[in-house]
Amino acid sequence: MKEAASKHIESILKDYHWMMNSIKILRDSLKDAGEGLTAQYGDESAMPKAQGTTSDPIYKETVRREKRYRKIAQYEDKVKFIQDLIPAIDNDREGEVLHWLLEGKSYRWIGMHMGLSSSHIKRLRDSVVTKMAKETNGTNGTNDTKLINHKSAC
Repeated sequence: MKEAASKHIESILKDYHWMMNSIKILRDSLKDAGEGLTAQYGDESAMPKAQGTTSDPIYKETVRREKRYRKIAQYEDKVKFIQDLIPAIDNDREGEVLHWLLEGKSYRWIGMHMGLSSSHIKRLRDSVVTKMAKETNGTNGTNDTKLINHKSAC
């Protein structure tokens, strides 16, 4: 169980930086109300429509945006899961490694910054992941569901 928690945390730590950027960009892109979308008029409106689909561009845009809102919510859940575990890291070196990992820096960059080898940075990262996994009690942070049931969510 702890191994599943560790793998889940490692995966989110690796993706944290781009998920934060995606949340910001997606929120900004979804602010407008779909300007420029209009239903077809004139000859196009009289043309036969494909069976089983809607030709209403407003509806299609609404469906597309709803999918993006759900994706934003997934990213936010994962980011919040990690943010809630940050207080478990009480060692200065581990805290520094965690900070730079969340900023999207490589092990090599962090090692150069801290004057340590990249393998030492990986060991510190492993310690961070272990401490965070102990705090989860086997849950993935979303509705207290067990990690075993959500391997595909990673």
